Amino acid sequence: MEVSALQPLLSSIHGAPVACVGDLMIDRYVYGSVGRISPEAPIPVLLSGSEQVMLGGVGNVARNVAGLGGRAALVGMIGNDAAGHEATGLVGQDPGLEGHLVVDGSRPTTVKTRFIAAGQQLMRLDAEQSGAMDAETETRMVRAVEHAAHGAGAILLSDYAKGAVSPAVIEACLRAAKAAGAKLIVDAKARSLVKYGAADLIKPNALELHVLTGMPTDTDEQVEAALTQVLSDCAAKAILVTRGAQGMSLAQRGRPVVHVRGVPRRVFDVSGAGDTGLAALGLALAARADIVEAVEFAVLASGVAVTKIGTAMVTPAELIEAEQTAGLPRAESKIATHQRIASQAARWQADGLRVGFTNGCFDILHRGHVAYLTQARAWCDRLIVALNSDRSVRVLKGPERPVNDQDSRALVLAGLASVDLLTVFDDETPIDLIKAVRPDVLIKGADYSVSTVVGADFVQSYGGQVRLADLVDGFSTTAAIARMSSGRPASGAS
Repeated sequence: MEVSALQPLLSSIHGAPVACVGDLMIDRYVYGSVGRISPEAPIPVLLSGSEQVMLGGVGNVARNVAGLGGRAALVGMIGNDAAGHEATGLVGQDPGLEGHLVVDGSRPTTVKTRFIAAGQQLMRLDAEQSGAMDAETETRMVRAVEHAAHGAGAILLSDYAKGAVSPAVIEACLRAAKAAGAKLIVDAKARSLVKYGAADLIKPNALELHVLTGMPTDTDEQVEAALTQVLSDCAAKAILVTRGAQGMSLAQRGRPVVHVRGVPRRVFDVSGAGDTGLAALGLALAARADIVEAVEFAVLASGVAVTKIGTAMVTPAELIEAEQTAGLPRAESKIATHQRIASQAARWQADGLRVGFTNGCFDILHRGHVAYLTQARAWCDRLIVALNSDRSVRVLKGPERPVNDQDSRALVLAGLASVDLLTVFDDETPIDLIKAVRPDVLIKGADYSVSTVVGADFVQSYGGQVRLADLVDGFSTTAAIARMSSGRPASGAS
């Protein structure tokens, strides 16, 4: 999707009303560090740090609708327990959400607890009770659907097979969609799609499509055959299969299958990406976008979601940024504005990742620089490098420097695996950047002392660390320039 098409679409979906119906959960994330293996069993010992709690399941769909600028009316079932009260509170905290939660005192609220260290999920603990609702709870769910869907442009039905999506609830969604002129989009974990009737679109993933049809779903041709089969087996008007890195494939009755590709991205966590794609798809269709354009929007949004840890929410600004950098080589896409590095650092930290920060001229990249940045990256989960501009290098090093201009230096640095994000700064010191990023670890070379590192006092004031990286003897830009001037080879060269 071109930026020229994305920006008008983002404007059109702003404030669009969407009803989100289905299985509601609480997603709890416990972040910590692992420093040893338990003596009791060959398992890691997680030293608990911070916790994060958010709405999951259909709640995550609703969060993404709100995060993208829409208005979400959320219908879900909770228990009469602490987690249920927590869910109600989370709905109330988001101005983009309107809660229509139904309490079922006979079952607990579904809670999924994930334990994470260094950006990796170690284990997930589920607390849930699936099964059919009683008649009285089902009646209240149907009424909630009728209220939530009034005036909606789309109804998103998220069926995780936990019990909230009963035949009566499905029928209520079909009736409400027809009455409101809304699109009914189903994200189903079911082994049959027949029960969803004439839904406008059903969105399984490739594995679910394989289970539904018993057919392979690896290639485009295999997916097309499976989509043809599943359309013949149900009454849905269209089927959209999500295929991870291969994008999405759309089958509509009487039309050729359309394959929409995404931009390859560095995947950190796929949990919640389907919810993000569903929210984007529903918002675009609620805004009366063309269905192929809506699928392109969903591919973009889910692609951004997988670059985050956990059931992440994406924003319009992130989508614009992702689309602007989509055509760039990976190294160039790491070069960012000051605003982008500050916002990205905050997102990384919200995901429980330790952010490191270092700065320098990095004029002629040599072995010492590579070793320095490798060590710096080992002390954090994501490393941001602030690069002195050409003007500031001249102030620090003299009128003959830098040897390489700032664009060249930035591109070479960004090509290193140890560098996650890079920006150029023109000030005498990087203190304003350090204050904007608020790194967990501030890193300089061992030729400094902690007391002479710019920003050390600030970082230490909120509990951050200051680390001094080792230097490689005999390797420096000054020495490299001297060798080039004299015609002498570097140590070890022939």
